[in-house]
Amino acid sequence: MSTIDFYNDIDKITISLNSFAFKLTKNSMDAEDLYQETAFRALTNKEKFRPGTNFKAWMFTIMKNIFINNYRKKVKSNTIMDNTDNMYYLNSSNNAIANAVEGNFVMQELQKMIKSLDESIRKPFMMHYEGFKYQEIADELVLPLGTVKSRIFFARKALKAKIKRSYGDYHTVREKMTA
Repeated sequence: MSTIDFYNDIDKITISLNSFAFKLTKNSMDAEDLYQETAFRALTNKEKFRPGTNFKAWMFTIMKNIFINNYRKKVKSNTIMDNTDNMYYLNSSNNAIANAVEGNFVMQELQKMIKSLDESIRKPFMMHYEGFKYQEIADELVLPLGTVKSRIFFARKALKAKIKRSYGDYHTVREKMTA
């Protein structure tokens, strides 16, 4: 295939390539960049095209691969690598809470509410809270799986009622805070 024929074939499918680029990027500027990169790569690799094969499919494949590679680069550039001891940079955040007294008070009160639950529902609830799976809790406490699930449900329900009695309805409290 001559260079002129190659250019003519690209011109014939320009509209389709631009449409596909926009469909991939959802942004006209990025779509134009993707089209230009595709055309450039096709021109620099025109000797790799085999005459008699589907030129449009070849171009679309180039475009799709460029888009995927750019996407992967973008995702990788957003990944933070922290090789410090104890991942110092990842664990040190700018979102530090200046004073945690209120949070500590609420947690202490919540822990009192949990301790006041009946042992039969508190133990499965705490095990679930600590990360045990339902089946692991059932095996540990020698209870049927359905019983474990029910007890955890009843513990949640009882805690919600205790919290509502102490703090009122969520929407009511929120309205008071914003007023």
